[in-house]
Amino acid sequence: MTRTILELHVLHTVPPSCLNRDDTGTPKTATYGGVRRARVSSQAWKRATRRRFHDMLDPAELGVRTRRVAELLTERIRKIDESVETTEAWALAAETIQVATGSKIEPPKRAKANAEGPPAPESKYLMFLSAHQLDGLAALAIKARGAGKDFFKDKAVKEEARQIANTRHSVDIALFGRMVADGADVNVDAAAQVAHAISVHQADIESDYYTAVDDYKNRDTDDLGAGMIGTVEFNSATLYRYAAVDVDLLRKNLGKGLRDDEPVTEPVRRAAEAFVESFITSLPTGKINTFGNHTLPDAVVVKVRSSRPINAVAAFEEPCRAEPETGGHVRHAAQALASYLPEVEQVYGVANDAPSWVMRVGKNTQALSDLGIEVSLPELVAAVGEEIAGRQGQG
Repeated sequence: MTRTILELHVLHTVPPSCLNRDDTGTPKTATYGGVRRARVSSQAWKRATRRRFHDMLDPAELGVRTRRVAELLTERIRKIDESVETTEAWALAAETIQVATGSKIEPPKRAKANAEGPPAPESKYLMFLSAHQLDGLAALAIKARGAGKDFFKDKAVKEEARQIANTRHSVDIALFGRMVADGADVNVDAAAQVAHAISVHQADIESDYYTAVDDYKNRDTDDLGAGMIGTVEFNSATLYRYAAVDVDLLRKNLGKGLRDDEPVTEPVRRAAEAFVESFITSLPTGKINTFGNHTLPDAVVVKVRSSRPINAVAAFEEPCRAEPETGGHVRHAAQALASYLPEVEQVYGVANDAPSWVMRVGKNTQALSDLGIEVSLPELVAAVGEEIAGRQGQG
């Protein structure tokens, strides 16, 4: 069976930074190939990718993931009908969401300090709903208000609520999925898979001892020591990042999309383009003000496969070593990736009947030139969109 798999391989160098830390404040790591590597979790990079969507997609095409879903829905209810008091809207919102998703929406057991009045009900876990779904549920809640207390007991109404919550998914829900513990029938399988990014080489954790000066100290009478001292841990690395999108599942999740007047291939094309650009250019923001580590990838290889995804991290199972003369790891990483990808495709007979593209910066990435058509980022996004739309149009 022919599939459409969009695949991204990224080499990305970051200077001293702490992109993603554990509960002790230490940069995350993993052991691979017998040595410790710098690591950035898939969750951290998926969130960074979702945040980039806001720069390139209409808010109507995106979702919101929050426990405060009743408050979010209340805003929409009161926008439709300002006469609905806030507490009444909370109750309407809670009942509507519970019917639509099966998830209980209740006031938190522990009230917030200095809170005025009763707290708004919340979900027990993060609830992911699209803007379109929230609008539909708000309209249903208004209907419930005027129909009496038995409104949601009607089987047809329950089905309508479920239908609203499980159709017209936003781009981020379609790509990254949704898990509702109390309502498995409204779960959404993720079309995008993002691997944990790891360094292509051994990476050590270092510690920065810092001080802060008290600007208002009196030099004649006050202690002349620092006003504050502390430490922050960091590392630096050339990372291998990988992601794959099951385009067929993405199309299924999106359905006919949010716009009735566009071709059937447009929603999946737009989602694929947004993912490519967002994944490539995004960066987790951990300690970003401290380190200012605003780098972009050294190289990107994008493929559209017809069989299965292939993560090429095994190219770096033997850690890259910095060159004695020139230093750095990018050259060896590019050479390793350029050697491994064609070899594994040949050995396993993986069909690749669609073009591949390479986006690279600098002479150290020259080895990747033979893996595809060299393009800039705008050209890459447009080419991927055209390829995806063409394949979906044939399906």
